[in-house]
Amino acid sequence: MHSDMKKLINWKLYFILLGASVLSIIAVLPYAFTLTGEIIQQAPVPFPVLVIASILQSSFLFAVVLFFGLRLAKKVGLNLPFIEACISKEKTSLNITSILKPSIALGLASGISIILVDFFFTEAGVGISLWIGEMPPMWMGFLASFYGGFAEEILLRLFFMTLLVWLFSKCIKPSESIIQNSVLMWVSIVLATVLFGLGHLPVTASVTALTPLVVTRAIVLNGIGGVVFGWLYWKKGLESAMIAHFSADIVLHVLFPLLLPILIFGN
Repeated sequence: MHSDMKKLINWKLYFILLGASVLSIIAVLPYAFTLTGEIIQQAPVPFPVLVIASILQSSFLFAVVLFFGLRLAKKVGLNLPFIEACISKEKTSLNITSILKPSIALGLASGISIILVDFFFTEAGVGISLWIGEMPPMWMGFLASFYGGFAEEILLRLFFMTLLVWLFSKCIKPSESIIQNSVLMWVSIVLATVLFGLGHLPVTASVTALTPLVVTRAIVLNGIGGVVFGWLYWKKGLESAMIAHFSADIVLHVLFPLLLPILIFGN
């Protein structure tokens, strides 16, 4: 039984990712509570209880998501090559630079692209925008970027995208490798991205009316990063997607708020 459990999942990898998830959950709380300040004030429980409950609830969710995500990733051939190499006793020639450079570059490009595309939606008259309204302090945005890089990639790529890949793997011959099937991999990447974009609509609806333009904006803006991060997960591993997502969030939550007054003044 013990041997079977060891084969079921890499527990060292599991607890490393779970620890990173919990820390990122704690890191995002100042940002999240700032955005939902009015709702928190009306909560029927004391604020410290709300904080502890949020951490415990999210930690349990990620404990479950990680188990199934890692299990399914092992089945379909998706992985975390750098972290797995670090905790393995086997020697490897894997170079962190080969992951860092393209991941950071694509992450920064994604963040900038999201800002530029959102500007056109703003000009088109969409009722919600990165360019409008007050943003939380930059230090909160910096901490929140860790949640995007770790927690969201675990939830969206390691679990949800991997689940789709596993489901689509049932459509091919057992002898074939799903990760070699570009069509099914791209369908998984795009479908996960679109569903994630649509998942933002309930929150968006509390801020503005859900017009076709607003729905399109949610899908397109989330799609820019989602497609890039999904491709990186597929081709280079989850660490690459994490680094890219973190880099994109630094642009969106730290650099953009810093430059926004200058950009608005310049216009």
